[in-house]
Amino acid sequence: MRADELFTLPPSLARFASFFAPDAPPWTWVERIAAALESVPAKEFAPRADLPPGLQIEGKVYLHPSAKLPPYGVIQGPTWIGAKTDLRPGVFIRGLVIAGEGCVLGNSCEYKNCLLLDGVQTPHYNYVGDSVLGNRSHLGAGAICANLRLDKKSISVQTPTGRVVTSLRKLGAMMGDDAEAGCNAVLQPGTILGKRAAVLPAIAFAGYLSPNTLASVRTEVRHLPRP
Repeated sequence: MRADELFTLPPSLARFASFFAPDAPPWTWVERIAAALESVPAKEFAPRADLPPGLQIEGKVYLHPSAKLPPYGVIQGPTWIGAKTDLRPGVFIRGLVIAGEGCVLGNSCEYKNCLLLDGVQTPHYNYVGDSVLGNRSHLGAGAICANLRLDKKSISVQTPTGRVVTSLRKLGAMMGDDAEAGCNAVLQPGTILGKRAAVLPAIAFAGYLSPNTLASVRTEVRHLPRP
């Protein structure tokens, strides 16, 4: 499976294009976030002069001059926040985060090792870890991108051509452009949503959802082996 089947790196993030190849498997983009941030010259991480007093900045953080800053929150570096992105009160960014133009990183939401392309909406009580969210993708209130199996084993992903072992211990969701997850939905580790795919509220979804498809029932119910 190729990354460009799910999303296209927008012009606002063109500086990172060499790290996010369109023909690479989409989950490998997660592994390249750290290297992409290391490519940013140190001088670009100079702090903004208009930081609100309650916004705590730790490490190397780039905030575009047009990014809207909250009265309080925590941003840990390395982090790169693009133009016209809205950071809302109580945001917690744990580092290794790249957000493109016009995103919403919402109130009481947590982000770690993730790539948000242009127009991503994560407005309320979301967790986004080890994930790639495509252009204009959206998480409803309370929706979670889970990134760790209960048994802590490496994560496999389901693709249109079969299951692939990623050898990654932590891997969240890969949401295609315009994909959505409804309120209180849980995208299980390694979930892939195709372009314009949608998961209805309060569903724990795992696996692969084809483009332009709606998931309305719980998937992958399995019996655990007896101890």
